[in-house]
Amino acid sequence: MFDKSKILPISSDHAGFEMKEFLKQKLTEAGYQIQDFGTYSTASVDYPDFAHPVASAVNSGEFAMGIIICGSGNGVNMVANKYPNVRSALCWTPEIVRLARLHNDANILCLPGRFVELESGWEMARTFLETDFEGGRHAARVAKIAVKGEE
Repeated sequence: MFDKSKILPISSDHAGFEMKEFLKQKLTEAGYQIQDFGTYSTASVDYPDFAHPVASAVNSGEFAMGIIICGSGNGVNMVANKYPNVRSALCWTPEIVRLARLHNDANILCLPGRFVELESGWEMARTFLETDFEGGRHAARVAKIAVKGEE
């Protein structure tokens, strides 16, 4: 049976490239199959060009979750949250990641590549992938996130 939870799309702009490459290696070692949507170097690029493909694929259900990285994480997070079925979380600590999954059912993790160490990024990625949505009282709240008519 196809397990889309073990296939993970990832992308970055030039500022997140080093973190993306590091996470790809760690995730592959952890048993994930990676779908890399770019960028493929540190040459300057426009972050929306690399955030849109991951967000679109998660939005459509092609992938259950994804990771996007840029310098501050803000730009890619803004792009991802334009999609009605995406709940993207910009995270700086594992505890924020844990709460984004537990309480908000975040399905895209956005990381600030210029502001967190590589190992911290890996800890956050692991937390993101290993934490389940708590449901319960949070499910009704999450159901209210999408703008009416865009679900």
